[in-house]
Formats: sequence, structure tokens, C-alpha cells
Amino acid sequence: MTWNGSQPLLRLEGVNTYYGQMHILQDSNLEVAPGELVCLLGGNASGKSTTLKTILGIVQPRTGAVIFDGEDVTSRPTSYRIGKGMAIVPENRRLFGPMTVLENLQMGAYLRGGGSPEDFERVYTLFPLLHERRSQLAGTLSGGEQQMVAMGRALMARPKMLLMDEPSMGLAPILVERSFEIIKQVHESGVAMLVVEQNANVSLSIADRGYVLSTGRIVLEGKAADLIRHEELRKAYLGR
Repeated sequence: MTWNGSQPLLRLEGVNTYYGQMHILQDSNLEVAPGELVCLLGGNASGKSTTLKTILGIVQPRTGAVIFDGEDVTSRPTSYRIGKGMAIVPENRRLFGPMTVLENLQMGAYLRGGGSPEDFERVYTLFPLLHERRSQLAGTLSGGEQQMVAMGRALMARPKMLLMDEPSMGLAPILVERSFEIIKQVHESGVAMLVVEQNANVSLSIADRGYVLSTGRIVLEGKAADLIRHEELRKAYLGR
């Protein structure tokens, strides 16, 4: 689904985020439209994780604004933003290993009493394997299966936008491709997504648009199909 110029679901306006005296994000401007998949690319220490933390309200920008679903949520706590429709699939998935797949999914809908039959049906339709493994302990699953649980858990919250932090982290190369097939599948179900990644090639191949961060500044942005052909980006991130 691509952006047709409608009101952005998420917008960062001139965001400057600091850790003490360290200026991490510098005048960041970023948008995600309803139903759009946007990737945020950058190497280590580029500011990707700080961008996610700023969007979620884990850290507060010193200046600038975070607008979500038409509301300035810059001063709102993380819990408010999640209640308003944000959901996160964290780095390394962070499942509750001693709990079953079903129990992990229920945790995703904790604010709504553990989820309705419709919520489970939606997740099991996207990920039939999770229905088969619903009684299995999450910690015993493979990396790719755990990724499905993490995404399913986030979707149980009925989010308007899904944030993903380094979904390829810790996965074998063959599982990275499968993981992004799952991301594409979720995107096609209509959920807006912001995917924070170092793997530019695979993330741009499924995204609508992309941004490139370098030392806290967005240095490139555009349609994914254009960025994947960009000479500087290919040298820096695609190894060509």
C-alpha cells in the first residue's frame, strides 16, 4: 500500500533528542502514512534506536514534536501512545520464554483483557504455525518462529502502526528472507509499519519509502525503489 498524500499517521517535526550533553537526533523530520511501510536505515550509533525511543516516548526530545494520529503526543507517556495505537516488536524479540505461545499472544492484548476470538483468528490466519504451536513454550521455538510470535503479540494490540527494531538481528541469513516475507505479509494486511534496520537491501525490497540516518541526521529519503538504486547508498549499505 503506498501513500496517496493523505494525512500522515506519524510525523516527527524538527526533533532534537539528547542524552545529557550528547546531541543524538538532529532536526529529524520523518513521516509514515496510514498503511505505509517505511524503513529507517543506518549503521551502529546512527540514531536509529533513539528515533524509536523518541517515537515511543521512552526519551523526550529537547525540541521538536512527535505527532501521532493527528495529536501532538510529545509530552505523553509511552503507555498513552500504545493505547492510542502504537505497538513495538523489540530487538531480539524479547518473548516470555517460560510462557507458551498462547500466553505470549495474550500479553499483547493485556490492556484489552487478553484478546478476543477475532484477535486470535487474525493472528492465526497470518501465522498458521502459531496455532499449531500455541501450547509450546516460546523459548523452545526457532528464531524465525519467535519472530512470528513477537509480531503476533504486537498485532494482538490492534495497532494502527507497528514499530520494528532490527527484525533481522540474530537470524541466520536464510531466516532473514523469511522474516521479511512475514513483515510484507503483515503490511499487506493494512497495518502501517516503521522498520528500523541495518540490512538495507532486504528492507528496501519490501518498503514503500525509506530514510537513511547518519550520526543523528537524515541524509537521504525517498521512494524505496529510488533509494535502492542510489549510488552512495549502494556503496555504504549494499556493498556495491
